[in-house]
Amino acid sequence: MQFGVFTVGDVTVDPTNGREPTEHERIKAMVAIALKAEEVGLDVFATGEHHNPPFVPSSPTTMLGYIAARTERLLLSTSTTLITTNDPVKIAEDYAMLQHLADGRVDLMMGRGNTGPVYPWFGQDIRNGIPLAIENYDLLRRLWREDVVDWQGRFRTPLQSFTSTPRPLDGVPPFVWHGSIRSPEIAEQAAYYGDGFFANHIFWPKEHTQRMVGLYRQRFAHYGHGSPEQAIVGLGGQVFVRKNSQDAVREFRPYFDNAPVYGHGPSLEEFSRETPLTVGSPQQVIDRTLGFREYVGDYQRQLFLVDHAGLPLKTVLEQLDILGEEVVPVLRKEFDTLRPAHVPEAPTHASLLAARDAAGLAGTEATR
Repeated sequence: MQFGVFTVGDVTVDPTNGREPTEHERIKAMVAIALKAEEVGLDVFATGEHHNPPFVPSSPTTMLGYIAARTERLLLSTSTTLITTNDPVKIAEDYAMLQHLADGRVDLMMGRGNTGPVYPWFGQDIRNGIPLAIENYDLLRRLWREDVVDWQGRFRTPLQSFTSTPRPLDGVPPFVWHGSIRSPEIAEQAAYYGDGFFANHIFWPKEHTQRMVGLYRQRFAHYGHGSPEQAIVGLGGQVFVRKNSQDAVREFRPYFDNAPVYGHGPSLEEFSRETPLTVGSPQQVIDRTLGFREYVGDYQRQLFLVDHAGLPLKTVLEQLDILGEEVVPVLRKEFDTLRPAHVPEAPTHASLLAARDAAGLAGTEATR
């Protein structure tokens, strides 16, 4: 199982001192978080993609390429690549290039985003969000898997004898997760292709996540990719952890109360009770996270959001130390012990390459 962190890259005032970081400071902080994630033994760093204030990560491949050059083991991902407003040709080229630079340590999460005005900025209509996601991703898959593509669709100009360059590393495209908070159509899309499904798992109660993941697993099996238990599932999560729960609650409360997304609404206690947000001790984070398995089954990736709502970099790095030293080692051991043998591990470039080669060998032997 893979453990990591994801960032949305928000530039938010620190409510405890009124200071707002500059865009430069926030971008550098995101890099520092990624480097720290590798240092403390986490597996994945993922960045969002946004094209509007107060967010800064408008170019995930630029950031991840820079991080790739400064890391050796960390798997680099996105916590949303906007499949609706990006050109699939450019996605194919950019992420194949990143895949080469990172020696395969790359996957990505497709999503529609949650900012309506982005659509007209890139010449699209939000009312076409689902059709765009379906058409663009179908083209992206072809661009990565076919050397020469002839294509015509509804939302972009046709392609004639087009070859996307560079070709994916070793002929194996990056693994794709389809991320969603609320759209069953995206769970269906992930299941249709046999890709991963990433339930954001932040704003909604567990019953909603259970239904979404359950639908994906059922449809994954329907399309012949394996049993429901073999579907590839990832979860988001939101934590703030200190040695004891009282300190965690006291320190995090002003950030929660003033957060752009959920501030000035339900209390911290209400939100923690109704959603997976966990603010407390290492053991409380461990217990809550292990409990996710009870309603989504065995899953392959757990990403924590730890750097939002104006939290200073020093505090975020302290969070990563606690996760790396006290939380993730226990979770890794417990999840590995609980996972049945028939449930696959999280995909990597190496495992996808091995599966491709094994399938090719089996096909060759079958024709003899």
